[in-house]
Amino acid sequence: MPPGFRRALCASWLPQPSVPRTFSLFLPFLYPQQRSASILSGLSDNPGAYHKKIRRGRGPSSGKGKTSGRGHKGQKQHGKVPRGFNGGQTPDEVVHGLRGFENVFSVDMKPLNLEKIQAWIEQGRLDPSKPITVKELNRSRCIHGVKDGVKLLAKGSEQITSPLNIVVSRASASAIAAVEAAGGSVTTRYYTPFSIKRITRGETDPIHSLQSRIPLETQGEPTAYPKRLPDPTSRKDIEYYRDPAHRGYLSYQLDEGQGPSLFFKTPGTGKFVAKRVKKRAASGAENRLW
Repeated sequence: MPPGFRRALCASWLPQPSVPRTFSLFLPFLYPQQRSASILSGLSDNPGAYHKKIRRGRGPSSGKGKTSGRGHKGQKQHGKVPRGFNGGQTPDEVVHGLRGFENVFSVDMKPLNLEKIQAWIEQGRLDPSKPITVKELNRSRCIHGVKDGVKLLAKGSEQITSPLNIVVSRASASAIAAVEAAGGSVTTRYYTPFSIKRITRGETDPIHSLQSRIPLETQGEPTAYPKRLPDPTSRKDIEYYRDPAHRGYLSYQLDEGQGPSLFFKTPGTGKFVAKRVKKRAASGAENRLW
């Protein structure tokens, strides 16, 4: 038994004298901390904080002796080999060439069919009386691993029996027609991968943003979120969500007869149409003989 441990053990059996309350505050600073000597055998660092260095070339019993784990001869044993190196012959990339390309404008949409939504409603995992958004779909595990958004598809559309209010990134024309035939509504709105992560964590409103005018009824008082839901900035996204055929949430910005394109103008709405008509009328009057 350690010499200090016997003295501490005997002191713990003796009755402790009463100490005033004001003096008891300074006791931890007056007496050194005493611990049992048995903890010394269990001291260790945090798991993963220390990695034993591999000693190479120290005999066959270590498992890393002689060739030090590199094998016998060859370029891989003597030095590094670049990727795709075929020993000096013409590389495959030169012989066959590089085919295809990576489309940087492509989006990875999570497909969601109407039959799965109806199955989740019948199981009680989704409430049809409330708007069905990315937040509800992720919380009920109807979808998972969403990257760029969710696209609504029409597989199993004949199973829809109740009106649904669905807010997703994109939707097919047949899915929109099936939901609206049952008395529901489909709204497509813009999401980014970062906003989807914030929605799943409850930091962002899954429906409303600065430019949105989505008429959906929500029960109770509106919730204050620390992060704002972004709106599209690229021309391709703005034109998609301005299109009423896609049920875009920015379609309210269009006037009657106006198209969703930001480049091509609606016929008859240009600035120079009236000037051309006046010029034609004036030139016709000058060329008249009587």
